[in-house]
Amino acid sequence: MKKQTPKRKILIFIDWFLPGYKAGGPVRSMANMVEYLKDDYAFYIVTRNTDYTETTPYTGIESNTWVDFSPHVKVFYADEAHQDKKNYRNLIREMNPNAVYINGVYSWKFSILPLMVAKKAGAHQVIVAARGMLAASAIDVKEGKKKLFLRLARLADLYKNTVFHATNEKEKQDIKDSLGKNIRIKIADNLPKSKLPAIKPIAKQRGNLRLVSLARIAPEKNTLFALEQLAGLGHVAGNITFHLYGQVYNESYWQQCQTVMAQLPDNIQVEHMGTVDADLVGETIQQYHALYLPTRGENFGHVILESLSAGRPVLISDQTPWRGLINEKAGWDISLELKSGKVDELNVESASRVQCPMSGVRGPESESSAWCAVIRTLLEMEREEFDSWCTGARNRAEAFVYNPALKEAYRKLFD
Repeated sequence: MKKQTPKRKILIFIDWFLPGYKAGGPVRSMANMVEYLKDDYAFYIVTRNTDYTETTPYTGIESNTWVDFSPHVKVFYADEAHQDKKNYRNLIREMNPNAVYINGVYSWKFSILPLMVAKKAGAHQVIVAARGMLAASAIDVKEGKKKLFLRLARLADLYKNTVFHATNEKEKQDIKDSLGKNIRIKIADNLPKSKLPAIKPIAKQRGNLRLVSLARIAPEKNTLFALEQLAGLGHVAGNITFHLYGQVYNESYWQQCQTVMAQLPDNIQVEHMGTVDADLVGETIQQYHALYLPTRGENFGHVILESLSAGRPVLISDQTPWRGLINEKAGWDISLELKSGKVDELNVESASRVQCPMSGVRGPESESSAWCAVIRTLLEMEREEFDSWCTGARNRAEAFVYNPALKEAYRKLFD
C-alpha cells in the first residue's frame, strides 16, 4: 500500500480569527482560505483570544494551547502574555512549518514580531499577505505613521528573503510602490466560501427599494458619501430603506453621518442596525434588494462577493476588483467622480431627472450624479427586470467561485 505523503504545514499569524468577526475582511479571507485548502494543507493559526476591540476572551475556548478548529485546522488562541517573541519562537520550532504565513503589515504583535522571529528562526518560507494595507487609500489613514514605518522597513531590509502575497495585479503594483521593485511577489486571488447559498427571491415593486451596507462606519468605506447621495435625491415617488450594519469606528465621522440622516425626507429611512455575525451576512443581504457600498478602496471585498452569491446586485465604486458589472447585469461599479454627462455608459435613462445638490455638483448641466441615477433606477425597477439583475449577480459569483485557477494559484504560493 502506497504511503500517504504528509500534508505541508502552514503556520499562520493573524490578529483576529473566528469566532471573531468584528475585524471584517481579513478574518473572512483567512477563514475562506483554510476552508478551501484544508484538504491539501495542514493549517496552524496563531491569533488573539479576543475579538477586535474586545478585552474579554472568547467563551468556551481554551487559551494558549492548540485547539482543534476543523479537520486539518488547529488554532492557538494566545492571551496577552503569550503574544511575544519567546512564545512565537517556541511555536515555530515546535511546528517546523513548511511556510510561515503572516497576515498584514503594520501590527506589531501579529505582523512585525512574528516576521522577525520567523526569519531569525530560519523558517523555510516566509509569506506576507498585504491584505490591501499598501493601497494608497489605506495608507492615507494614519498616513504619517504608516509612511514612516514603510520607509524604515525599506532601510532595514525587513522583507528580505520573504514573499509577498498579492491578490491581483493592482495590489502587486501597490506593494512595489510602497516597498520597492525588488520585492518578491506572487499573485493568488482571495478565496470564496466553498459553498454558495440557496437563492431566496425577494418581492420587488416599483417605488420600493431596500438597500443595505455591511461594513464599518468609517471614511474608507465612504458611509457619508452614500448618505449624501440619498439626501441629494430630492423628491422621489416611493420609499427607500437603507440599513447600515457595522461598527462605528470614528465618532466624529458618525456624527457627520447622523447630520445628513436627519435631513432626509420621511420616505427615505436610514437606520444603524448594529453588527451581524459573519455566518449570517449572506442571509442578511437576501432581506434587501441591493448592496450599497461606495467604498474608497477594497483589496477584494468579501461582502461584495457575498451579495453576488446571494443573488443580489451591488452598487459599488470602481475602487474594487469587481469591475464590468453592468455588462453582466450584476450591478454597477461607478467612479466616485462620475457626474452627469457620463452616466450614459451606465445605461441609466433617468439620470437627467436626478438632483444631487449634496454631492458637491453644481450648475444646471452638472446637477446629476450617476449614483443618484442608479438609485432611482433601482427604485423604479419592477419585479421581472429586478429578477434578471439578481440572476446576473449570481452568475457573476458562480463564475468566480468555480474557477479552478483559484486553487492552483495557492499551490504555486505555498509549494
